[in-house]
Amino acid sequence: MDGNATPSATNALVHTEPPGSFEYVDFRHAGTLHHYRLYVPPGATPQQPMALVLMLHGCTQNPDDFAIGTGMNLAAAQANALVLYPAQPRSANVNACWNWFEPHHQRRGMGEPALLVAMVRDVAQRHSVDAQRVYAAGLSAGGAMAAVLGREYPDVFAAVGVHSGLQAGAAHNLTAALSAMRTGTLPTVVPAHAAPNPASYPPLIVFHGDADTIVHAKNSEHLVDAALQALAGSPARVQRQSIPGQSVAGQRYTRTVYHHRRAGRVSPGADTDVDADVVAEHWVLHGAGHAWSGGHATGSHTDPRGISATQEMLRFFLAHPKTAGH
Repeated sequence: MDGNATPSATNALVHTEPPGSFEYVDFRHAGTLHHYRLYVPPGATPQQPMALVLMLHGCTQNPDDFAIGTGMNLAAAQANALVLYPAQPRSANVNACWNWFEPHHQRRGMGEPALLVAMVRDVAQRHSVDAQRVYAAGLSAGGAMAAVLGREYPDVFAAVGVHSGLQAGAAHNLTAALSAMRTGTLPTVVPAHAAPNPASYPPLIVFHGDADTIVHAKNSEHLVDAALQALAGSPARVQRQSIPGQSVAGQRYTRTVYHHRRAGRVSPGADTDVDADVVAEHWVLHGAGHAWSGGHATGSHTDPRGISATQEMLRFFLAHPKTAGH
């Protein structure tokens, strides 16, 4: 399903799920029946194109669990955004993980990336989707797959959010995946495959607990480094600002914001480029483990004590629509 992968609003919408609904949708791709769950905000109308957030659950999770744990539907209702939750069947992975570490699932137009983009296009045929505001986010294996989607489909996704995940291409088999998860060791990364313009990698927001014993926090540094290299081309063209803080419940974090300095746009005498683009945010969650920060305790793999990753990701996403040439 390569071709023109960019979703777009259409005048001939199927529009089968009503506003305010959260329903399972049957979807056939490459001759196989799949399922996803779709949240439609109460304010949805065919006349108003909406942002779309693709949410990829972690291992052992499912769309219902992930929606409850992250609280993304409530946040999306306030932003009048659609939320798409694909379901990874255990027939594809015994632990319901996205297969981010297998070469067949790391390439544009193949495997799970092609399936997930096909689901995005299906939603765009059913509802009024703003093609400039389509985003991908995920936790753990879902975060790693979101990173793959950002690398392989920068023409589809305007920004990417990764929570407790790994860089695209961090491993190419299960043994290497387990090693990367344990130690954060980065092997030689295979470059993007047939992406229209790899240098247009979407802006990235990353969350990771520095006490994560499932996926080493070093992986979040690799994620940011790869995105900055693709987006800015050189570390000299990136400014960083680190901001310490803590959640209402007292969990500390360090938020580092990366700005892309563009030549010729620095104000005389200023310390920073007033017109610099924010290309990445890296949230290090001090003392946190392998869990969605600020999530609800009724969902799995959540840490209610933390800053809300859901609110911060959605803020970052909506501040980064696609622009001309990206």
